[in-house]
Parts: sequence; C-alpha cells; structure tokens
Amino acid sequence: MTTQDTRPHASGGMSNGQGLFDAYTVSDRAYDEAFTATGKRRPHWDAVVPFLETLGSNGLARSWEQARRMIHENGVTFNVYGDPQGMDRPWELDAIPWVLPEAEWQHLEAALEQRARLLNAILADVYGSQTLLEQGMLPPELVFAHPGFLRPCHGLPVPNNCYLHVYAVDLGRAPDGRWWVLADRTQSPAGAGYALENRLILSSVLSDLFRDCQVQRFASFFIALRQTLMALAPRHRDNPRIVLLTPGPSDESYFEHAYLARYLGYTLVEGADLTVRDQTVFLKTLAGLQPVDVILRRLDDAFCDPLELDQESILGTAGLLQAVRAGNVVMANALGSGWLENPALMPLLPALSRHILGEELALPSVHTWWCGHDADREYVLSHMEDLILAPCMPTNPREVVFGVRLSAAERGQLRQHIQARPYAYTAQARVTLSRLPAWDSESVRPQRTVLRAYVVATGDGYTVMPGGLARVTPANEQPFVSMQGDNRSKDTWVLSTSPTEMITLLPSSDQPLALRRSGYEFPSRAADNLFWMGRYAERTEGLVRFLRAVMLRLAGEAKPGGIEALPALLKALAATWEGLGMVEGSNDLYEDAVLAAMCDMDSPNSVRASLQSLRRGLALVRDYMTLEAWHIVSQLEENFTRFSISGQLHVGETLELLHQTIMTLSAFNGLGSENMIRGPEWRFLDMGRRIERATHSTSLLRSALVEIEGPESAVLEALLEIGDSSITYRTRYLTRLQCGAVLDLLIADDTNPRAVLYQLNALADHVENLPQDQSKPELSPAQRLAIAMRTHVRLAIMDDLAQIARSGKRLHLDKFLSQLSQDLPALSNTITHHYLSHAESTRHLSRQWSRTGS
Repeated sequence: MTTQDTRPHASGGMSNGQGLFDAYTVSDRAYDEAFTATGKRRPHWDAVVPFLETLGSNGLARSWEQARRMIHENGVTFNVYGDPQGMDRPWELDAIPWVLPEAEWQHLEAALEQRARLLNAILADVYGSQTLLEQGMLPPELVFAHPGFLRPCHGLPVPNNCYLHVYAVDLGRAPDGRWWVLADRTQSPAGAGYALENRLILSSVLSDLFRDCQVQRFASFFIALRQTLMALAPRHRDNPRIVLLTPGPSDESYFEHAYLARYLGYTLVEGADLTVRDQTVFLKTLAGLQPVDVILRRLDDAFCDPLELDQESILGTAGLLQAVRAGNVVMANALGSGWLENPALMPLLPALSRHILGEELALPSVHTWWCGHDADREYVLSHMEDLILAPCMPTNPREVVFGVRLSAAERGQLRQHIQARPYAYTAQARVTLSRLPAWDSESVRPQRTVLRAYVVATGDGYTVMPGGLARVTPANEQPFVSMQGDNRSKDTWVLSTSPTEMITLLPSSDQPLALRRSGYEFPSRAADNLFWMGRYAERTEGLVRFLRAVMLRLAGEAKPGGIEALPALLKALAATWEGLGMVEGSNDLYEDAVLAAMCDMDSPNSVRASLQSLRRGLALVRDYMTLEAWHIVSQLEENFTRFSISGQLHVGETLELLHQTIMTLSAFNGLGSENMIRGPEWRFLDMGRRIERATHSTSLLRSALVEIEGPESAVLEALLEIGDSSITYRTRYLTRLQCGAVLDLLIADDTNPRAVLYQLNALADHVENLPQDQSKPELSPAQRLAIAMRTHVRLAIMDDLAQIARSGKRLHLDKFLSQLSQDLPALSNTITHHYLSHAESTRHLSRQWSRTGS
C-alpha cells in the first residue's frame, strides 16, 4: 500500500465493528494535521482521536446534530450572496475541532505579534511622514495608485500611533509543516464572533473532551479588545460611549456584528444612526443626540463618509472624517487601513521588517511576485500556467484565476493587460494546504484547511487570540477557503500543559459603580424596530385568533347557528387585514380564504408574511431581546412554512396549528411582560402592540357591526371569541347577547386587556413617560392625541352607539369608530416623527455637551 492510500491506525474504541477513521487517508503531497505520513497519530491528537473513536459514527452524528440544532436555535447565520436561502443560510460548523499544541502556538503567537507591529508601523508611515517612500522602500505606485490609499486620511490624528487595533491573518501550512501567510485582513477583520460562537457550541457538545484537553480560553482576547477601545476614548474615559458600526442586515456577517455588540456591551449602529454636529459624532437616541467616543467599525473604509470618501455610499455618516480630524472620535481600525491588504506588499515585508524593526520576518508570506518589478514580471509571464494571478488593485478581492485553467487566447489577453499595467498585477504560488479530519455525516475524511488568527492591540504591543476561525473545504483546487460556498468552519483548540484559568468578561474593581436606572439613551432605530416588532406580533396574533374562530365554525365546533356568521366574518377579514379574505372564483370560498390568510406570501398581512417580518425585526434588535424570543419566532415561522408546503387545508390540522400558534405567541408576549426592564425597549415594543390591537379591534367592530348581515347574535358571539372575552361576558350577562353590552366589554371596559380603552390607557401612560423637552411645559403632540382618544372613548355611551338608524346601519358607531381609525395611525406617526426621525434641530444639544463634556 502506498503512502497515498495509508490509513491511520488510531487506538480507541470501535463502533459497530468499524473504526471511525477507516475511510481516512494520509497524503504524501500535503501536510496532515492529525497524522504523520506513515499514519502515526501526532501526540497532540492523542486525547482527541481515541475519544472520537469511542463515540463512533453514531455518537459523532448525534453530537453534530446537536451542534446544528444549537446553531439553528441561536439563529447563527451567514449571508452567502446568490444563495437561495440568502440571510437565512445557517452557519456551517464541523463536529471535530482543530487541535494545536501549546509549544507550536507560542512560536506562531510571537510571529503574529511581530507581523502586527510591522504592518502598523508601515501604515503609520504611509499616512504620516512617508519616509519609506522617500527612501525607496515602498514603490510609489503601490501607494498612490492603489484605491485603498485614502488621501483624505493622510495626517489624521491616531492615538498612540496605533492604526491596527484588530488584525486578522489567514494562515496555511506548507507540505513541510511550516506556516505561511495567505492574506492579511486589516480593514475590518471579520470572524472573531463566529469563532466565539463555534467555541461555545463545540465546548458544549464535546464538553468532556474540551475539559480533558485543557483548551485555552478566548475571554482574555476580548477583555484586551475592550480595554484597548476604552483607552482610545478622547474624553469620558471612565465610561466612554463605544459603538459597533455595521453595514446593516444585508451584510454577510451581520449576525456576528450583533453578537459581538451584545457580548462586548456596545451599541450596534448603522451609519444612519449617527450624525455629525460641530465636528462631533452623535448617536441618535430617544433622549436626543448623545456623543460617541469610539467607533469599532465593520464597514469598509471608503463607505464610512460619503462627504469625503465614496460619494455614492449610503452606509456611512457624512462628516465622519471631520470629527476624526478634530480628535473628537476615534475609529478602530483607523480609516485607510484597508490599503495594507494589497498582496503586492507581501514580497516587500522581509526587507521592511529588517529596516523598521531590525528583525527577520518570522512568518513568511506565500510566495508572491509583483509584476511592477522587472524580474518578477518576466517570471510571471513565462510561468503563467503554474501560478495564481490576481490584480493587486481589484474591485473584487477574490478576482483570481488559475493560469493553468486559461486557454492560450486568455493567457495572451492577460499577458497584454499585465504588460500595459504591470504595477496592478500580482501572482502567487499555487497553494497546497494542509489536511484536517472532518466529519462528512458518515465518516471522518481529510479536508483542506485555512486558519484565520486574530490579534488585538494592547497598551504595550499586541496579544493573540489562542485559536481562531478555521475553515475547511472538500475542494482540492481553489486559491482560498471562505464561507461563501459549501465550506464549513471549525473550532480551533490550542492545548495547554497546565489547567486553564477561568476568566470572565466582567471586570472587577474596588471602585464603587454609580447606580443607574434604564434610560432613553439607546438608538432611535432600535426603538423603531421594537415598535414594529410589537405591531407585527400583535398583527399575527389578532389574525390567528380571527382565523381560529372561522375554522371552529367550519368544523361545526361553534354554537348552533355559528356558521351563519361566516359571511360577516369573511367581510371583516377583507376590511381589517387588507389584501386578505376575498378569493375570486373559489368553490370552497371560506377554506381558500383561510388558507390564503395563513400562507399567502404575496400579501404582507398574511400570518406567514407577518411572522417573516417579525423575525426580520427581531434580527435587527437581537442585541436587546433574549435568545428565547428568537427560538419562539423561528419555531413559529418553521411551523407555517411546513404547513404551506402541502397547500391543502385540513380542518383538524389547521385548528391544531392555530391553537399552538396562539399559545406560542402568548409565550413571546410573556417574555416582554415578565423579562424586559420597564425601560424604553419595553415601552416601544408595547406601544406597537397596543396600537396594532386597538387598530384591529376598531376595524373589526366597524366592519362587522355597523351594517348588519345575517343573525347578529352569531356575529356577536364570534367577536367575543376573537376578543378572548366570551368567559367574561357569560359571567356578567349569562347567555343574553346584546350589542351594547358587547361594545362595552370590547371598547370601553378598562379592566379588559382586549378592550380598546385598555390599549389607549396604556398608550397614554407610555407617551407620558417618554422624554419631554423640559423647556416646553405644555403637553407634547403625542400626549395631547392620546388624552383626546382616551377621553373620546370614556365619554361615549355604548347603548347609543348600538342604536340602529332607519337606514339599517349604526351611524353613531360608524362615526365613533371612524374617528378612532384616523387617530390611531396619527398617534403612530406623531411618535415616529418626534422620537425616531430626529428631523428637528438639535444644535443646542451639541453646544451643551461641548461645555459639560470637555
């Protein structure tokens, strides 16, 4: 048997008479992380391989399924562009960790720290004195012709001359076992949050192995990151306001942005959440504009400021560079740091390391040729078939081609491009990445792997995360390994020879903390999303309760004669939830109407569409909501997705789904009622629910009772059932159904949580407790409108509203409910304009802050 076909001989238990690693082969052309070329297990895998063999394929499959379930329940996603699942694509994690010995990691750690110091020094020079250009150590075309070099950022003040606060590097291992750098990530390095999530999941499903291996923890890295960012604050150093700037939910790593913001305790913001006034960055909050000290950005350099950088950007904040230039805010990483990701710099680093640090470069880059050098260009042109070629100033960083895959005509065309603009092209040696055991759902097989390591600046240098984000791929030929495609991630375990120290992210201090209560200093965008979350949750519940009443009558479970209310209910469905209820040319009118109301994705008011909107809103504020809320909403959406696949309405199954949905939504609402601090987050979530409930109740009563259709007693019974008030009515009035009594219970009874007045009382209390301009003692527009609506209902006489005019309609009821139907959206718009849009001038706030905060 050749070395290529050698199967590793691993000690340990067997499963069903077959070893877990029996299908695993060791190659003589690539380094194997777990086994030597002869199939002998490497010492640092001595605990892992026997443990996995003892688990066997069935045990490992169970662990893998548990990990996948945790990923799904936690909502861990990664947006793959062009993927049909889009933002819903689950994060892919392999069930087997990558294990590295402590001694090897210590050497790698020192090399990564050196590389970070070197790159930071190069960046400081390029955006500062530019002596490297004067001395000829850097070719001018690699700086001034590169789109990553931002001229407006030259000379910007950078505290402690630290440009790279967080740095990541993609590492691969050569066939001889040496590490090399595949790419530097210096602009806004992604993946640290995913590495943390991988660790939390795998340490849970393989808890015994994790404990026995004495794996080094990640907490020290994130503590260092938080301390570094706090030290950057130009003022308010004791309690600086630090925000994490994200491109928004469409970004591929948005989950990570929200996850890190919550883990670190920072506010997650988009560019529109910030504004610049008097060269100071402010966060738009419910209490007005609050100054921002430090911005940890996940937004590319050029997109940060449309005023001075990319004018077409809609993701940044106009005037941001002015605030940085004035020293009023600090960016991490510093703007312009993306220039370092130019691969043409790689062949220059050894000489620059000797020149700047006086040290030999400890961690070499993959062999790279820059065509701006005559000798390199000649080599590239004569060896194109053996190289990977890419522009070093690309619009797409993955715009790479294998020379061997090009036709003769394509190589000729590329050769002409290189000769015309040689400084714009690089070539790299074809990479033979190391192989690592990976689970393919049936057995363990080797896959090619890349490790992304993370480095963070500290007061006296840099510190390295012990491990990182590993990525594996079954493909044999590709120049990089990313999460875009069928690739998966791995947790990376750096072993320790001594017991690991338990570290918490919560700092300890002898200094007493100033006690605080929840305030209104959170982003207006988050308040807006919570407000609409409340509306979508209530919209879903209201429609589900309505549809359950319809289905009970179709199933014959309502009181005798209840089916006679169906025409009125179908009419009310169309009037209350726009776009639903009317199914033209249907033989089974009611069944088709219910099915469309539940599953029609073309209507924004259907149950399934509302649930999707609710989950999207929850994704935007997941740093303010509990994990249980995500579990509940995801499960609801899954239930309706499965139901919609059949496309058929079975009465029993439909009723069961509707019953279950109401109970589950009650659990979601209970999280808000019992788990949320009675601060602005809860108030805006509850205001959305109250406005939506009052709106639907008003519309439903108006469509069902103003104009009488069919036996009114059957309609009144259905309305009480939908309003969850049947038991209360029966207790008070026994079985006598009268319109005035029903209206009193559903509109004017302020002890009934489903009554319109109950919602208006809650809304009046909420707007009373929202921030007010103390210089204006009169009532705010929202307060005035809430009081007027509440008074309008309290003064109404229900028996008068129930009277039927000669026309056969309840004209007084119609006028009364029509006024409410106009006032409720007006209140919603007033709250949005005053607290969420920040359209009013707030210059006085910036002047006041500049006096008190300096």
